[in-house]
Amino acid sequence: MIKKEPIKNSEALLPAVDDFLLHIQANNYSEETLYNYERDIETFEHFLIRELSSPLFENLSKKSIEQYKAYLNSRDRLTAKDQVTVKKLSSGTINRHLTSLRRYLTYLIDMDYQVPIDPVSIKLLRREKKHPQVSELEQLQELIESPSKYEKNKIVALRNRAMLETLFASGMRISELINLRRVQIDVSGRVFIQGKGKKQRFIYLTDRAQKHIKSYLAERTDDFPYLFVSMRGANAGNKVKHISPNYLQGKIKWYRELLGINIPTSAHSLRHGYATYLAEQGANPAAIQILLGHESLETTTRYVHASDKYAEESHHKYHPLKD
Repeated sequence: MIKKEPIKNSEALLPAVDDFLLHIQANNYSEETLYNYERDIETFEHFLIRELSSPLFENLSKKSIEQYKAYLNSRDRLTAKDQVTVKKLSSGTINRHLTSLRRYLTYLIDMDYQVPIDPVSIKLLRREKKHPQVSELEQLQELIESPSKYEKNKIVALRNRAMLETLFASGMRISELINLRRVQIDVSGRVFIQGKGKKQRFIYLTDRAQKHIKSYLAERTDDFPYLFVSMRGANAGNKVKHISPNYLQGKIKWYRELLGINIPTSAHSLRHGYATYLAEQGANPAAIQILLGHESLETTTRYVHASDKYAEESHHKYHPLKD
């Protein structure tokens, strides 16, 4: 295929990109969603410029889209920053790119632009089915308690323990945890959250999690609004920020390795475990859906059905010819 140098003015290649992004922003989507749309459209632009012999927007065809899918699936594609990468994208990430393109084309149609292909004709990939993995409850408990064992700095140990306790007690997302402010928690342990897609919900802390949060806050001498703050910034006298996602994920990985837990475990794994073990105790899937902030019950059932132990016990209990 003919390789070309990047075109500096994207509007010459893709019409009304800036207007499309402004439309996303104006419709109250989160900054992360806006960023993803912008990055995905830039990736599509790189594909047009470097991979197609005729990169003009009006020459797009269904064949072009199939080539784009292959490009996203390759290891020599360019990132949104015009850099070569060897990382292979998951089917879920590829589908996000394709969905962004669909949304962009739909916007153009709504704005009376002529588009060369129907957005509906862009078919998503069939996603690979992965067997969900959740550590045993005892392992998750060890992980949650590990900061008290491995951290030498007292306030870091208290903070990291409180963070892990809060994640598993509430099932909140990592983005919700790091942005959590003190004022969001009432005396009963109920937390008001504005989560993904700016959806609002209540989540609930256990008495155990509240105890560890109080122990951590008792050691804090500041009045910063975020519940979990970076000690590095505070000690250096800099503007204090909340904990970063990379810091928390890195710590969880370190604790897991020290404990010898061989199942990949992350902040999301604690959310996953929260839902799985609630289900094992008999919690209603609809209630779990509300607690997790899922729009679809189908999404929730991925968590509810994740436990092999739960499935095995259900089989032994309910099979009609079990005796």
